[in-house]
Amino acid sequence: QVQLVESGGGLVQAGGSLRLSCTPSRILLSIDVMGWYRQAPGKQRELVAEVTSGGRTNIVDSVKGRFTISRDNAKNTAILLMNNLKPEDTAVYYCAATVRLLATTYWGQGTQVTVSS
Repeated sequence: QVQLVESGGGLVQAGGSLRLSCTPSRILLSIDVMGWYRQAPGKQRELVAEVTSGGRTNIVDSVKGRFTISRDNAKNTAILLMNNLKPEDTAVYYCAATVRLLATTYWGQGTQVTVSS
């Protein structure tokens, strides 16, 4: 069973930065898309940013200009760099990896990000 291992969450003051990292528990071949989602209390899970194997990124408007996503295909690792954090960024952040060949999306357990005002 493949799991995605996330790290880097925590508590930060508004305006601060955090770096989230995601790596599968074992090597996955042909990961097409790696992405980060978040879920705030009482809200639905939403996409934050995603990156394809070719390096093409998609970042939602609410974090554009503040968050960047990158990946290391050789290490199967995805990084979400979050700058100028705001209290409304507070949520549990989940990593996802999609392998289209297997029609499967793997998920991490989630890491808490809390931004204090």
